[in-house]
Amino acid sequence: MLKKLSQFTLAFIGLAVLFSSCKKDYESIQVVDERNIQDYITKNNITAIKDSSGFYYQITTPGTGADLVSSDSVYYSFDFKHATNASIAKSADYNVPTTLLGYTDRFSLGGVSYAVTPVRLVMSKLKRGGAAKIIIPSSMIFGKNGNSLLKVESNEIIVVDLNMFAEVHQWQIDERLINKFIGDNKLQMTKDPSRVRYAVSTPGTGTVAINENSTITVNYTGRLLDGTVFDTNVTGTFVTQLKALVKGWVLTLPGKVTKGGKIRIIMPSDLGYGVSPPNTAIPANACLDFDIEIVDVKN
Repeated sequence: MLKKLSQFTLAFIGLAVLFSSCKKDYESIQVVDERNIQDYITKNNITAIKDSSGFYYQITTPGTGADLVSSDSVYYSFDFKHATNASIAKSADYNVPTTLLGYTDRFSLGGVSYAVTPVRLVMSKLKRGGAAKIIIPSSMIFGKNGNSLLKVESNEIIVVDLNMFAEVHQWQIDERLINKFIGDNKLQMTKDPSRVRYAVSTPGTGTVAINENSTITVNYTGRLLDGTVFDTNVTGTFVTQLKALVKGWVLTLPGKVTKGGKIRIIMPSDLGYGVSPPNTAIPANACLDFDIEIVDVKN
């Protein structure tokens, strides 16, 4: 009896030791996330604050002006990155996201909608012109599934570089984007009082002046600032009254070109299609870039 009991006791002790060993080898995702975040912070020499919910953030530029509330509209840019600092998904160079501050946690990433709460929480700590870095544990974003389309692996921490622009109004953002586009492409453009930029390559030789009631035949190509062509007709078959077109054309063409003339115009969004573009090829609040040739003019 004592011998059997001793064997049973030894077996029980052995199982307990094995279980204890397995338990020590297992780490929760929170522990793994914390270690990976600390490794990133150390490697990149970051002084970050830990939020009570588990993410870390560093405000690199506080911004200026009044504190913002959830109902304020904000313009911003973002760059979601791997811990290697390689970009995963970022806002476009020439299409600045805008929404109410209270909705800045909503992103479509790799075809999936995510509520990235840390972005909204950190954005609310910034003033206009501010910037921050956010380090998000995997459990708060892509989790164990990752995102194969974005090449995010299981349980991978994510870094977000966040910038809130100083501009308050869309026309101010348009000015920023148009100036950036002209600078990036080293263009020589004249600024019209309407805020349209234009460059006349050929003034034309026609004797009929263009006005808003003129019927014009034009060849044209319309692009977004990223170079995407959204509409074109270069067959000499597009005939319309000028006043039927977007305001950027109406305000710019008269006095600049006649029949045979060629002009390039870059217009702010409110002189294009504004918040209600005619099709999905044109984003809301898009600045537009047109090459225009005047084939004929009739009054």
